[in-house]
Amino acid sequence: MKPVRKYSLLLALSLAISACGEAPLDRKRSQNETDSTLISTANTKAPLSIDYEKFTLPNGLRVIVHEDHKAPIVSVGVWYHVGSKDEKPGRTGFAHLFEHLMFNGSENYNDEYFKPFERAGATGMNGTTWLDRTNYFETVPKNALDMALWMESDRMGHLLGVITREKLDVQRGVVQNEKRQGQNQPYGKVWERMQKAIFPAGHPYSWTTIGSMEDLNAATIEDVHEWFKQYYGAANTVLVLAGDIDVETAKDKVNHYFGDIPAGPPLIKKKAWIAKREQSTREQMFDRVAQPRLYKVWNTPNLAHKDAKAIALAASILGDGKNSRLYERLVYRDQIATNVSVGLHEFELSSIFPITADAKPGVKLAEVEAAIKEELQRFLKEGPSADELARVNMNEYAALVRNLEQVGGWSGKGVLLARGELYLNNPNAYLDALGDKQKITAEQVRAAARKWLSSGDYNLEVLPFPEYSVAKSGADRSKLPETGTFPSVPFPKLQTTKLSNGLRVVLAERHAVPIVDIQLQFDAGYAADQGNKLGTSSYAMSMLKEGTNKWDALEISAREEMLGARISASADIDTSTVSLNTLKNNLDDSVALFADIVMHPAFSEDEIERKRTRWIADIQQEKTRPVQMALRSLPPLLYGEGHAYSVPFTGSGTEASIQSLNRDDLVGYHQTWLRPDNATLIAVGDITLEALTQKLEKHFADWAAPEHPLLQKKLTEVAHPQQANIYLIDKPGAEQSIIIGGLLAPSEKIVERDALHMMNDIFGGTFTARLNMNLREDKHWAYGAYSFMTGAKGQQPLMIYAPVQTDKTSESLVELYTELRAYISTKPAQESELQKIKEKRINELPGSFETIKAVSSAISGMITYDRPLDYMDSYANTIHNIDLPTIHKMALNTIKPEQFTWVIVGDKRKIEAGISALNIGPIIELNHAGQPIEKTSIN
Repeated sequence: MKPVRKYSLLLALSLAISACGEAPLDRKRSQNETDSTLISTANTKAPLSIDYEKFTLPNGLRVIVHEDHKAPIVSVGVWYHVGSKDEKPGRTGFAHLFEHLMFNGSENYNDEYFKPFERAGATGMNGTTWLDRTNYFETVPKNALDMALWMESDRMGHLLGVITREKLDVQRGVVQNEKRQGQNQPYGKVWERMQKAIFPAGHPYSWTTIGSMEDLNAATIEDVHEWFKQYYGAANTVLVLAGDIDVETAKDKVNHYFGDIPAGPPLIKKKAWIAKREQSTREQMFDRVAQPRLYKVWNTPNLAHKDAKAIALAASILGDGKNSRLYERLVYRDQIATNVSVGLHEFELSSIFPITADAKPGVKLAEVEAAIKEELQRFLKEGPSADELARVNMNEYAALVRNLEQVGGWSGKGVLLARGELYLNNPNAYLDALGDKQKITAEQVRAAARKWLSSGDYNLEVLPFPEYSVAKSGADRSKLPETGTFPSVPFPKLQTTKLSNGLRVVLAERHAVPIVDIQLQFDAGYAADQGNKLGTSSYAMSMLKEGTNKWDALEISAREEMLGARISASADIDTSTVSLNTLKNNLDDSVALFADIVMHPAFSEDEIERKRTRWIADIQQEKTRPVQMALRSLPPLLYGEGHAYSVPFTGSGTEASIQSLNRDDLVGYHQTWLRPDNATLIAVGDITLEALTQKLEKHFADWAAPEHPLLQKKLTEVAHPQQANIYLIDKPGAEQSIIIGGLLAPSEKIVERDALHMMNDIFGGTFTARLNMNLREDKHWAYGAYSFMTGAKGQQPLMIYAPVQTDKTSESLVELYTELRAYISTKPAQESELQKIKEKRINELPGSFETIKAVSSAISGMITYDRPLDYMDSYANTIHNIDLPTIHKMALNTIKPEQFTWVIVGDKRKIEAGISALNIGPIIELNHAGQPIEKTSIN
């Protein structure tokens, strides 16, 4: 189902790289200079496993039960062993289309599937489809488990009676909009072309999971019935229950709800078909992208193959992290690429091994490819070093340890158990693989790489489509010209303390897994760029890990990986944060590295220049992505010139500001804002306050506040515009129009902030809110439509987000205005809507703070917005006591339909006339940098 969430607007930036010709780094350097103690640490790991019991019902349903009683929640995962590989030619995309239909009601609950789950406070709820499987999952409070099992079993056993032609048509439209939304992104059409090219005709992986538009249009009710009867039987399914449940209870409940569901027919199971190629092939594609990109792809062994683990290690060594072979050569040393990665995708029939690289502006893809080939040949000749194997093994181990904290969601224990059972008949298969990989030798990795990566690469070059223009007038067509003369050519108790240097510390103890998470949060962020060069905050934070007075960037990365730690630094609108997530056993060394990064960044001129080109390339990428075009343009229009928030919400600055940024700017930012009297350290995890204080005092003892006073950001109040305005950004050939509307709302610090957000939840903040039900479920013009508030200390934007099909742009604007006006007049929030949101917010509390990261994020919000540290203690009562008049008041005071500012990114030729005819307000065209093309309005 994959509904769009409010945080999905800031879409991840596309991978980028370039290439050069310097001599490659000597790989021996890394092993000789790596601390031998760290290598020993990385090679010493306790085995991981998940306790479980497995049983099978008489109808063939396999059930796995894992007990975890730390929170009163249960994760439910239903995994059907069917995916797009099981489709017939001419009916591609059907597995995914059917997944959508599973959310449209069953014979005994013919309504939106999400409704009872939202009321019950379900978290981590969704459904997904891929090549080999379709899964549905949710985490519910234990008291709602019967409801969840009833719902899952009802759609497994009692679905076909309510599937109508109308429902099929609606979900067909939703899926087609999902396909358009994906293809509307830069490089969005690559995988469809790639899968067809790398697998032979008729191979089950030769088409994408989302399918073709023609095949989706051809799907019939008869196809629905056939698919359900063929693949959605109990014997083709794995059910996982993980959390606060015991095995006997699980047996009783599963028998009660699923025992009467038919097993389904005998199935023909497809076996491994790797389809290794021997010849190198090449294709070229043009797209509206900022940087040329190279995909170099091999077909490699399926996940059960004896070489699969060795190939996975090779992929990590070649392309995972700063110290990977390809990143170190192309991005760090030669500086011919802005990024490079190896994204191994492991499946049942075959795996896909792509190296992806974006050329640095001005660098030819041929130069990038030559460097990749050289590093690959070096690897095939020499194999990996001992410290490389130790590093990538520790990276995977640490990632899985973190996953073991959570019972459900996208990657928790329930997912690991289900995948292991479904694919390999062993629920602990993915954890067992860690030990197997530890035993694989460098020679085994080299041999597997030589076998599978020496030939048969498919190369796809994606090149920027030039910006063309059409003349206002043409040739005289009344006569043939003369030729003339021819030319010549759940929330824990918070503990607080202060260090001797005055740094405030807040701790929440969580002992479920041996992990400690630390956030050092500064009152800074993009707003601190006011009066300075835009992007300074984000750039300075990104430089902290690029070297200190003690370690260079690669040494920091190597130590981080050997410790199994993750250190990051970033900025948002109000705060700048340096984070550490590490294994408890390595805490002392990890905090030492963390403190060095915070206190002693080198801001090396070489590293500043190394990053600058990649940063500017990312800004150029933002200007090709519809969502980010709008998010760069909208804030300056809302806040006006000179306001601290009048900056691109991507935080990246402009090409000009980044080009002019120098070391003094970054050092000045660090000295001005990153100081102990402007910070709070938030720690969550397996540690006591006494032990934490000792570690922090040891490593932060020399960190003192400077003598000069702390600066204060000026967040002035901004009035609403007198009328609505529409800003249009032309994206010729766009598959969709991106509509983003903004209006300034109250600060996140107001006492009524919970009522403010609940008011928005009813309108557009949840899947079943009014906006999404209108544009997605009723009209099926969009894959998702939402409203949200970004959060800010000053006035925050209330934003509406609706990516819609191009031919429904003006009609969608009409619907948005209809919903806005009705919400504050003829159709205000109803008691039933408020009650649904109350139940959702209160009932989701048991699962909301299962992970360390979730707890840390909640504390961060308390610190940022000056909430009391016991805020969560009374949260449920606060939500319960919010009444309908309060919601109506918040709506009337906040929503001003006639004063919205709209940014629309789409094909101007197709949408401008329809928008203009609505007479909403002046239409002003912006270029991709957000600057007006004309001073006067179009209408």
